[in-house]
Amino acid sequence: MDKRSLIADLRIKRDDAKLTADKIINKVRQEERVLTDAESASLDRYLSEAEAFKERIDELEAHIRADDAAAPMAQRYAPSTNSLRNSNMTGSARITSEPSTYTREGRNSYFLDLARVAQTGDRDARQRLERNDAEQRALNTTNGAGGEFVPPLWIEQEYVKYARPHRVFADLVTNNPLPAGTDSINIPKVSGGTATAVQGTQNSAVQQTDMVTTAIASSVFTVAGGQTISLQMLEQSPIRTDEVILSDLAADYAKQLDTLYLTGSGSAGQPTGILTLGGVNTVTVATGASLTGANSIYTAVASAISKIWTTRYAAPTAIVMHPRRFAWMLAQVDSSNRPIILPATSGGAFNAAGLIAPDLSAEGPAGYFAGLPVYLDPNIPTNLGAGTNEDRIIVLKADDVFSWEGNFKAEAFPHTYANQLSMFLRVYNYASFQPARYPSSISVISGAGLSQVLA
Repeated sequence: MDKRSLIADLRIKRDDAKLTADKIINKVRQEERVLTDAESASLDRYLSEAEAFKERIDELEAHIRADDAAAPMAQRYAPSTNSLRNSNMTGSARITSEPSTYTREGRNSYFLDLARVAQTGDRDARQRLERNDAEQRALNTTNGAGGEFVPPLWIEQEYVKYARPHRVFADLVTNNPLPAGTDSINIPKVSGGTATAVQGTQNSAVQQTDMVTTAIASSVFTVAGGQTISLQMLEQSPIRTDEVILSDLAADYAKQLDTLYLTGSGSAGQPTGILTLGGVNTVTVATGASLTGANSIYTAVASAISKIWTTRYAAPTAIVMHPRRFAWMLAQVDSSNRPIILPATSGGAFNAAGLIAPDLSAEGPAGYFAGLPVYLDPNIPTNLGAGTNEDRIIVLKADDVFSWEGNFKAEAFPHTYANQLSMFLRVYNYASFQPARYPSSISVISGAGLSQVLA
């Protein structure tokens, strides 16, 4: 894992630790009591973890800044391949080991090794691939179609990643490894329970009601993508082309998977998504809804929570909404033009409907509303409703929703494109999604009131 990917992973872990600590504090405040010894120990542990993650993030960011600052000078004065080959040092140099993974800083290219194995059966490349678990517009050398990745060596070797939403909702639900050799996941479900009753008289028959069981199935679906690339770009580009292409395909895979979990149609190979699932609790927000008051988002969320309480007999764990909805909520003020949702760092907000997380993010954990953590997911559609301009708010018990996911795979194929010196790079994965275990643990808020956005 490269430094930037590690930082992204650490930030998620830091945010999770902060949210868990906040849950402990909020529970104690709501119950108007002091921390128990166990709660105090847990709080200290999560706060310490969050601080440790922050320190590691700061350290890695400092390393990246130093690397970026040194890159132009190192590139300018780096000896050429030919000079190294002709140097007297080649007789004494000896490689004693290969890197165990394909890293951004490493000298081995994953896709290039795939190409070498596919073309010539290169033994060294195959050994590197075998030692590492599978790293989990047709491009040519024309500007505008990938040529940006073959610049002169003196040009700064950097690229701009295509912006895509991440998989916020997909990571929020319960994730399991996908079993091998199956095209469907079947889960037993109790559709009718047993019963008890008062025994009428001694020695009389007691109540006996048989449990009724059934099963729910979720099909395994495939998400795949590919890219045709010229061998010139793969072999001659001074930039890690495989990192660029693999990370871009992986980013789109994450977006597509998250979108399927939210809005999958249940047909044409797609799973049934949360927003297309039947039997969930529904709440409607009328036109012109405010943030608090009678016809309000707060009342709708409270109703959504109540429906889960009274049908699932358990508490929801999260609210998921589009970033534009939370931005609109942040802009709402009371009769004295004071914001209703306040920053968590404001020093103890009094009677606040919601709180903004210390580190405001465009995706993922964003704060609290009505006592529940809020997660922002840009993959929630904004073209719903009669006016095709509404988004949705999801209140749910996330651990009731299951998903299964396989290992991300990447492959290279040279043969079909041999006559044009090209290769086809392919990524794919298998997954399955099951939101129907407890539809009553999901509430979906809709209505014309969710068409309001900031200008």
